[in-house]
Amino acid sequence: MKTKFRIHFTSHFHRPLIGFLAVTVITLCCQNLDARTWKSADGSKTFEGELKSYNASTGEVVVVRNGKDMTFKQDVLSGEDIEWLKTEGIKLVSATGAGGSSSTTFGELPEVLPDPDGEEADMSKPVQVYILLGQSNMLGFGKPSILETVAADKYPYLVDDSGGWTVRKDVRNVRVMCSGTGPAKDYTNDWMTIQGNIGPEIGIGHYVGHVTDAPVMILKSCIGNRSLGWDLLPPGTEPYEHGGKTQPGYRGTPDDPKGNGEPVEGEWYAGCQYDGDIAAAKAVLEDLDKYYPGAKEYEVAGFFWWQGDKDMRNAAHFEMYEQNLIQLIKELRKEFDAPNAKFVTASLGQTKEGSQGGDGKILDAMKAVAQSDDPELKGKVAFVYTHPLSMGGSSSGHYSGNPETYMNVGEGMGKAMAELLGAKVSK
Repeated sequence: MKTKFRIHFTSHFHRPLIGFLAVTVITLCCQNLDARTWKSADGSKTFEGELKSYNASTGEVVVVRNGKDMTFKQDVLSGEDIEWLKTEGIKLVSATGAGGSSSTTFGELPEVLPDPDGEEADMSKPVQVYILLGQSNMLGFGKPSILETVAADKYPYLVDDSGGWTVRKDVRNVRVMCSGTGPAKDYTNDWMTIQGNIGPEIGIGHYVGHVTDAPVMILKSCIGNRSLGWDLLPPGTEPYEHGGKTQPGYRGTPDDPKGNGEPVEGEWYAGCQYDGDIAAAKAVLEDLDKYYPGAKEYEVAGFFWWQGDKDMRNAAHFEMYEQNLIQLIKELRKEFDAPNAKFVTASLGQTKEGSQGGDGKILDAMKAVAQSDDPELKGKVAFVYTHPLSMGGSSSGHYSGNPETYMNVGEGMGKAMAELLGAKVSK
């Protein structure tokens, strides 16, 4: 189907668009894009064209005119157009596969991951940031001394030709931690390699890094012994009744379940750790060059969530887990201006499918969210069943520090994210 568009201009619109904004009538072939009339920031000029992609993190817009891609920043557009981009435009580019980063592509993931090539990433592209959240299992207690005995056979990409640990120069490994809203401390800020206890970030970083043609940052911000139903409760959650007691909503307390929307000074409150973890992660991104030398811009491409040990012990929390997890996903995307960011969850390693305990309820909740038909979730959330990947032990005992569990779960989560991003994964 062909549609005619008329472009009306009599003067400058924005310097990068000179030549693009000539007065003319054109015929464009519609290819699942959206043709609309756009207006300049001051409202004095309009033009028509088809939206091809929109990157909410960087504000970059790509519109097709006369068969050519024209790229510009959203701030040259009217407030109405920007609002449309952030709502309807995001949905459109997501549905057509043009959302997220307009400059990042994802390659095939081979059955056997090769050693990293030691090359730096293409720094002309935004850093693809993956934020890791949860509690102590995500924090990581895998012992490197044990990993040394199995890595060459089971994870050969971790070992170089001289028998040392490989280093990925295209993936930055960053870990920060705080307790509640207290000050955050840097624990790791280096290239992806083995140094100290490990969590799933190693498997995640190698697999996501391999398929991505842009720089990658693995950004972990979490601490142990935290529940989604209380410490990590996201914004937008309201108080509810359970067992005859009112459970607090976000920034509420047992004495004031509703709260007033503000952090509670001098007292732990619902969502206190959420606030701290998010603030710590944002502080890293606000000082991007410190954590990824040479980086100029970034976009949050995805989130990883391995959590549930504390919630499984509290019926008021595990019965609301699905609802709270959905709210968490939606709020994280808002927090980091990343409406198309993908999300990967993983069950507790000791939990078998079919379990009727609190841990089983959490597993079922994660699966349900990943299988949801909600347009904001469908095709953007994945679930990893980790029982077959665990080498024994339980989440409360940190799997006895067995690094294979952390590597296996990390690889599973990394592969799941690669598939969500569109990379073809060998089976």
